[in-house]
Amino acid sequence: MEKIVAKISSSGKAEIFEESFMPYDLYLDVEDDNDIDVLVNNVNNFNHWCASRVLSLDRKYAKDILNSIGVMQAVTDKDRANISLSYRCVSLTDVYWVRNEGDRTTFDEINLYDNPLNEAIVELTLKGRQMTVTNQELAPDLSTRGCFPKAWIRCDSGFKLLKDGEAEAVKREVLASEICQCFDIPQVIYREHEYDGEIVSESDIITSKEYSMVSKMAFDIYACNHNLDTLEVCKEMDPVTYYGMNILDYLTGNTDRHPENWGFLVDNRTNKYVSLYPLMDFNQCFLSYDNLEGAKCQTVFPEQMSQKEAAQEAVKHIGLRMVREMDMKKFGDMEKEAEMFQMRLAELKKMVGER
Repeated sequence: MEKIVAKISSSGKAEIFEESFMPYDLYLDVEDDNDIDVLVNNVNNFNHWCASRVLSLDRKYAKDILNSIGVMQAVTDKDRANISLSYRCVSLTDVYWVRNEGDRTTFDEINLYDNPLNEAIVELTLKGRQMTVTNQELAPDLSTRGCFPKAWIRCDSGFKLLKDGEAEAVKREVLASEICQCFDIPQVIYREHEYDGEIVSESDIITSKEYSMVSKMAFDIYACNHNLDTLEVCKEMDPVTYYGMNILDYLTGNTDRHPENWGFLVDNRTNKYVSLYPLMDFNQCFLSYDNLEGAKCQTVFPEQMSQKEAAQEAVKHIGLRMVREMDMKKFGDMEKEAEMFQMRLAELKKMVGER
């Protein structure tokens, strides 16, 4: 927000004013600013951090978005950093931003929580429509990662995230969310919504000026520099969300729990992590649903476990935490998926008796 945390020059010389408030995934070396390797690493680290606040280029419609702001399609970290810097690196995931020396802009003037978004950007980012826009207008969506079309919209109750990806992806995400709501595990709720005549999924924002998100991938950088084991931190700090994630991913056949798809909730007043953030992103569910074992679990690295093994291990630690039965009618014509869900649930219920 308004706290000046660090300063870096174009040559790579850095100063850190508030070490405890540094971004989790940004490391700047201030010990030896006469070493050319240190200076180059600082510039590279800063560019990479800025670039991470722009959408990934595997994102559907990414080329359309970049074309619309007149930016080359094959961009390097430096190119992408320049895109992000053009709107001061603001984001809806946290409260960090960047300004040039001498710039008197304040956080109140540019943060996305208080300042209006251009409705036209929803049209472009969600549906890939070409139009002429400015970098600043694109800021809200450029900081939203993932490979499916998505856009933030502001409403009376706050921000909503709309995701497209065609009917099947929306159907999977909403159905998976119905399953997850049968369990007392922190999660984002996905609802079916209509936007411009098309069915999309809708969910509420989980960040604010009070709380930010730090992905597991970003936290790994922090952990490496502070001699921490990320998974041990997860298990000790928030076992329900960590182990619950493995239970729900197994039951829904989620194949998309990569290190940028889960992580930590940070208190912006202290920059301290307080929990894992609610589980989200279920539009890649039911894709590894042809056997009881499931896919390889992505959240137990470096161990090697199937999703079934990871879910069984999770039940040993926190129980099943089931609060109601799933309404099987919600599966509709997805009969094979309904049968596999019941078989996987039965496997975990056995563990409850053995626990």
